[in-house]
Amino acid sequence: MKNIYFLSDAHLGSLAIPHQRMQERRLVRFLDSIKEKAAAIYLLGDMFDFWYEYKYVVPKGFTRFLGKLSELTDMGVEVHYFTGNHDIWSYGYLTQECGVILHTKAETTEIYGKEFFLAHGDGMGDPNKSFKVLRYLFHSKVCQWLLSNLHPRWAMSLGLHWAKHSYIKHKKTDDVAFMGEDKEHLVLFARDYIEDHPNIDYFIFGHRHIELDIKLARHTRLMILGDWISQFTYAVFDGEHMFLEEYVEGESQP
Repeated sequence: MKNIYFLSDAHLGSLAIPHQRMQERRLVRFLDSIKEKAAAIYLLGDMFDFWYEYKYVVPKGFTRFLGKLSELTDMGVEVHYFTGNHDIWSYGYLTQECGVILHTKAETTEIYGKEFFLAHGDGMGDPNKSFKVLRYLFHSKVCQWLLSNLHPRWAMSLGLHWAKHSYIKHKKTDDVAFMGEDKEHLVLFARDYIEDHPNIDYFIFGHRHIELDIKLARHTRLMILGDWISQFTYAVFDGEHMFLEEYVEGESQP
């Protein structure tokens, strides 16, 4: 039985990350190290800091990462890509060229007999009104049409600088710090959700850039996956056990 892997939040291409090329190469080396052991890989959003596809144009860069995704899917490894709040705007390139399976909303799926609730996590239980407005605009077909009619030079610059500002703002306000189980929005969301869906075995989220592994009920666990900017963390399911791991260069991976 091969493993199932989960990771999120690489924010490739971020103008706020000084070691972009090294970061991408490290991610690619990790994917290469697990390719023979993986039945499926779930990328739970924000793998790019800003991804916007035009009909005939896609963002510059990421060739190593996109090539590795294509290699994995060509080998028969299922690669599932869940869009986050930085990479909503995918319209076919990742599926047609790289062979990934695209998910644009949270989904519940059975893996090796266990029930998984999978999502990036943005907008789930978060009461922040300004974020809700921004999220609405990002998902608006009218706003997407307007952005599509900007020249890619201006649209990409606008998106990348917005993403940089967002990253720096959250770092300054310490938004990435663990707030406690009684205040973490994703924990509160999951606890409320299992009231009506008690069969969920695992909630897996990205978005928060923290590592978290807690038990919500007798058979229900919640994991938040950290990130691939400084933590290089991921979850792996072997069909019986779930582990939250850190990728360390040179070490053999589960």
